[in-house]
Amino acid sequence: MKTRDASSSHLHAHRAGDASHHHFTEGRRQSILGWAVLLTLGFALVEALAGFWSNSLALLSDAGHMVTDASALGLALLAQIIAKRPPSAKHSFGFGRAEALAAFINALAMLAVVGWIAFEAIQRFSKPVQVKGEAVFAVALVGLAINVVVAWVLSHDRNSVNTKAALVHVLGDLLGSVAALAAGAVIYFTGWLQIDPLLSLLVSALILKSTFSVLRESYHFLMEGVPHHIDYLQVGEDLAAVSGVLSVHDLHVWEMTPGQPALIGHVEITRMDDWPDTLRAIKTMLLEKYGIDHVTLQAELPSMAEGD
Repeated sequence: MKTRDASSSHLHAHRAGDASHHHFTEGRRQSILGWAVLLTLGFALVEALAGFWSNSLALLSDAGHMVTDASALGLALLAQIIAKRPPSAKHSFGFGRAEALAAFINALAMLAVVGWIAFEAIQRFSKPVQVKGEAVFAVALVGLAINVVVAWVLSHDRNSVNTKAALVHVLGDLLGSVAALAAGAVIYFTGWLQIDPLLSLLVSALILKSTFSVLRESYHFLMEGVPHHIDYLQVGEDLAAVSGVLSVHDLHVWEMTPGQPALIGHVEITRMDDWPDTLRAIKTMLLEKYGIDHVTLQAELPSMAEGD
């Protein structure tokens, strides 16, 4: 099997004039996610124990966020490692979509966490639970510092939709720490217990917006949607406007890996002898105007139209 995989490498090779991108993810630093996992998982345990001891839903919800964050970050790390694998005889496009898949799963997990927090918060409005405000405040302060550090670390990788999804988890956790901090202070100074579930619901509502954004982005990519910055209809018009092109059909534009758009289609031309020059003109236009350098086009003459 190794021999067959090795012998397939020439099939994935790009020669002069072909696309310049690779079918695997480069430039991802696994150390960023590695440190984030260690920091998040370590403090999640501390915060969970403190939450049970103090009876604080805000603290427990924040601990739940951090456990989910640690899982999300671990999944993101695994996805980045997988995404770096080159194409093989069984996966000719490589594994770049692993990052978007991880982002989608992470966002779904975040929705589940938000649902659990909302359910618990509603229960506590009718049945308030005594909370140790000073303990909540102290632990939440440390949690806030940890989340700021993790968010800062993750912000250094802005190119990965997967890391963005993990960052959403961490930012939600940061908001959870702020809420727990405020809840602890209010309970300690006023004794108003309803602030604990109230702030938990507020944080959940804020997290939902970012979570849905990641879901839309990762879903769009997984469904091979047209990249958001590209106007599909305009691409068709620009192709048809190239000298020597009569019409364009069966046109598809999508992203093979995040940030790497690709295009395939059929082009009806006037003369097959002019195709090399026409193709060069098309590639130049697509690269300069849309950033598309992975182009696969089939040239056809009017006489080759289906049914003739």
